[in-house]
Amino acid sequence: MASDWHLVHLGSRAVGGAGAVIAEASAVEARGRISPADLGVWKDAHIEGLARIARFVKQLGAVPGIQLAHAGRKASTWAPGRGDGAIPDESGGWQTVAPSAIPFRPADPVPAELSVTEIGVIVEAFAQAARRAREAGFEVAEIHAAHGYLLHQFLSRLSNRRGDEYGGSFDGRTRMVREVAAAVRAIWPGAFPLFIRISATDWVEGGWNPDESVELAKGLRECGVDLVDCSSGGSSPDARIPAAPGYQVGFAERIRREAGILTGAVGLITEPEQADHIIRGGQADLVLLAREFLRSPYWPLHAARELGREAEVPPQYLRGFPKQ
Repeated sequence: MASDWHLVHLGSRAVGGAGAVIAEASAVEARGRISPADLGVWKDAHIEGLARIARFVKQLGAVPGIQLAHAGRKASTWAPGRGDGAIPDESGGWQTVAPSAIPFRPADPVPAELSVTEIGVIVEAFAQAARRAREAGFEVAEIHAAHGYLLHQFLSRLSNRRGDEYGGSFDGRTRMVREVAAAVRAIWPGAFPLFIRISATDWVEGGWNPDESVELAKGLRECGVDLVDCSSGGSSPDARIPAAPGYQVGFAERIRREAGILTGAVGLITEPEQADHIIRGGQADLVLLAREFLRSPYWPLHAARELGREAEVPPQYLRGFPKQ
């Protein structure tokens, strides 16, 4: 349930000048939580606490958003600081699900392979989560199909070995993602943006790759998705990721150019000039920050000053940000 922690945490980013504040990955099913402490949006009882956050973020001038997620085989793990790896059954762990009965790591519990009927239930769960998010007052919905979680598990040959209509070919492996996007768009009003986060590559030979990401983005555009948030990795513990400042921006630039859809750039974007260059140079339409916002909730206010712009500082903070 959303708590005072979430209100202060997310509200602080709106106070800090963010254009949009997207709440954490929020599970569309209880079994889709990464950890027992994950935020949820799988029942109507979640709406009230989330609505308080959306109202406050909007009052501060930012657009409130939420990420709709299902962890699949990467669910049922300890929350940060409480342990590592999968939670044993005797400690409250639960059965995970996936496109195929393949664990993320060899030592992890084996997930249950989803039936076609169960896939349909999860597609509907995403749609109903979008309904609750809108009732709560959120104005951006982002489908989480990245980082080795359930929807990404369907996309990648590393985790999807199915022989039915949800596996095998590109069309089969992308079917569930496209169905989720269409189902959410049918619920989510057209006036409000629909984002989707993807891992543009697995960074593993034989895994999901940038060429497939471009083709997927074209299909998602037809499903009503407005923007593709371009991250990478998460499907394999063996991936060798060449992390460096802006190392994923090229994915956003290519998908934007070749798929004809808006994109967001993420990943080790920490400096104001770096973010400004990405937008001005046409590499992406949006820059999303996560870790940098954890370190500096008021990053946009400082960035505006560094770039020679006047930020819209809340009156309570004016003494800390005198005019230049």
